[in-house]
Amino acid sequence: MLRAHMFLLACLALFSGAAMAASPAPAAADLDLATAESLWQRHNREVRLAREGVAAAEADSVAAGQAPNPQFSISTSSINPRTGIGGGSLSQKRVDSVLRLEQLVERGDKRELRQQVAGAMVEAAGRGLADVQRQSLLQLRAAYWELRLAQERQAIAEESAGLFRRSVRAAEQRLKVGDVAGTEVARLRIEAGRAENEARGAQADLERARVNLAYLIGKEQEADGLRASEPWPALEGAVMDSSGAQAPTDVRPDVQAARARVQAAEAARELARASRTRDVAVGVQFEHYPPGNDSPNNTYGVSLSVPLFVRHAYEGEIARAEADLLGARIQEEQVRALAQGETAQAASLLRAAVERRRQLESGLLADAERVATATEFAYVRGALGLLELLDARRTLRAVRLDAAALRADHAKALAAWQAALGH
Repeated sequence: MLRAHMFLLACLALFSGAAMAASPAPAAADLDLATAESLWQRHNREVRLAREGVAAAEADSVAAGQAPNPQFSISTSSINPRTGIGGGSLSQKRVDSVLRLEQLVERGDKRELRQQVAGAMVEAAGRGLADVQRQSLLQLRAAYWELRLAQERQAIAEESAGLFRRSVRAAEQRLKVGDVAGTEVARLRIEAGRAENEARGAQADLERARVNLAYLIGKEQEADGLRASEPWPALEGAVMDSSGAQAPTDVRPDVQAARARVQAAEAARELARASRTRDVAVGVQFEHYPPGNDSPNNTYGVSLSVPLFVRHAYEGEIARAEADLLGARIQEEQVRALAQGETAQAASLLRAAVERRRQLESGLLADAERVATATEFAYVRGALGLLELLDARRTLRAVRLDAAALRADHAKALAAWQAALGH
């Protein structure tokens, strides 16, 4: 009778603990993926820096379209330190005064070429911003699914630790009536300690994932309360066109940015060549002579200055521009090749992730859960030993962890494929 009573107590401990584990945890700051992306768009520091880069390029474009400012100068000469400058008004002073206005006139379409260079760099900066957003968004989605995975791992580890705690309590009750051996209880305590350590490690991983996501969305002060609530992507929505790997790369912002840099380099080469077209400086001046001499008091003059290409004719600048253009073209080829490889690889990884997840969810997980439930029931009734129980629990835990990891792999592979296509 006493053994039956202890058996009922053990069953109650197990099932009441399972019910407590199934009860919902205290509400946290649930964060779906759309909200996370909205916060990222507003607060992500890398994106904000890239926006400032676009603003700087636009400012350079304004400066490139500006013509040279005229130069105004005033000078005084013929000052005699012995006799001084004399009395009277300023116009009566015994000094020569010169007022001069000079303007540099650019030739060879230099201003227009500078504007072309700056315009292409603005386009490159804008496409660069889009590429930063593409890559940063991929980082955000990967961090989000990592948090989702860490949550499931922590829940599995905590549930496993709780199950072992309840098993230890039940075994201790059975030990009192001699229903189990002391070594069996000791073995359960060891397994319970290991489960507790794994739960603590899973909690640390969860906190790390929260911090990583919080940085990307600019919510570091609220990291402790973040909880990813987005469901795992459905397999039905992951059916991919096999031609995705050969999708055109021209729509990708990094390829477009590389093309814009080539256009800027082409304009810069023409600008360097235009340096051989001489700019001229045109000047006019007004000169006031002191009164009392034989020449008129006021005279006017004009000037024209032209550089002489005696030392060099900008050969170095032109050669550098040619090299920069060749480098920009090679870089464009490199970016295109990398984009094609990234797209093909992302498509391959996505197909593999879909197949692995589908295989696991097609029945393996359900089978492991059924076996574990049956083993728990048989162990409580004494039909199976402790080794069979521990083996069933390890198998179920491993399969559940694999299922969570495969779902996360699929979600991240889907995000990587979308990013590779430029979405």
